Amino acid sequence: MKALVLSGGAGTRLRPITHTSAKQLVPVANKAVLFYGLESIAAAGVTEVGVIVGDTAQEIREAVGDGSRFGLDITYIPQDRPLGLAHAVIVARDFLGEDDFVMYLGDNFIVGGITDLVDEFRRTRPDAQILLTRVPDPRAFGVAELDPAGQVVGLEEKPAHPKSDLALVGVYLFTPAIHDAVRAIGPSQRGELEITDAVQRLIDTGARVRSTIIKGYWKDTGNVVDMLEVNRTVLEGVERRIDGEVDEASETVGRVVVEAGARVVNSRVVGPVVLGAGSEVRDSYIGPFTSVGENCRITDSELEFSIVLRDSSIDGVGRIENSLIGRHVEVTPAAGVSSAHRLVLGDHSKVQIHT
Repeated sequence: MKALVLSGGAGTRLRPITHTSAKQLVPVANKAVLFYGLESIAAAGVTEVGVIVGDTAQEIREAVGDGSRFGLDITYIPQDRPLGLAHAVIVARDFLGEDDFVMYLGDNFIVGGITDLVDEFRRTRPDAQILLTRVPDPRAFGVAELDPAGQVVGLEEKPAHPKSDLALVGVYLFTPAIHDAVRAIGPSQRGELEITDAVQRLIDTGARVRSTIIKGYWKDTGNVVDMLEVNRTVLEGVERRIDGEVDEASETVGRVVVEAGARVVNSRVVGPVVLGAGSEVRDSYIGPFTSVGENCRITDSELEFSIVLRDSSIDGVGRIENSLIGRHVEVTPAAGVSSAHRLVLGDHSKVQIHT
């Protein structure tokens, strides 16, 4: 069995961060979202992985390498334009051969991994197996319709009037039967070859399509709100670890990780929090559900429920919350009235905030 991991796409909902960085490499708890998926694939016993790459191919290659750090053998597969999930299967045809495979969207996050799903597929081997979860507004997703016996009878991509609240999670398992299906469909109204149409083709031709409704945690990390929520979820599972320096004037409370080379000076840190290697927190408060990347500087400020990417600085700006701050960002004060701020800042930004 092989895996096909989709790491192309423009990441428009995460702009301006994704103007200069691949959306799959935005970190939660200081680790790229893509890495959690690769680790889940390796844990399921799948080692041959094809990674679909687009405009951010070089950045993905540099981050993932040959896959050996994950116990994987990585093959990179270029996709000139993001023309749909079914199109990704078409361009990966030579790599996939006649093997069964799991297709994993690189910006999706599933707590608990996919091992049970892969094991179930190997035992029963339907032509396709899809993962579903109930969502409050299914219009933004592929949506499945089940009959009273729980069998999949219809799929629709981003419908205006959904027939159920069951959204497709970004993990699919296929036999080689999918290859004929993806070549038999035409572009949707969005101009893409939709994997939902290909699976519907399987259903229409009598193939066996099974579904599993997951009750655990899943998120598509395609926007800032969901990215912060995934960061919160991951941080809830961290264990306290102080490998860096915390001076006597500082207090760390609960599940706080201070990586080697990081320093906390005259500050209070209330977990769950992760401080990356080489970062310094001075005369500040860092509150729960915050991850600070490598080589950052937080001075005379308050920060909570936020993600700060590497090599950024926040100096004397009062309180920041619910924010995603890119790489090489400088946040500094300007005259004015102190307030809480909500920020989404791209890499190399410079922002002046009234304090």
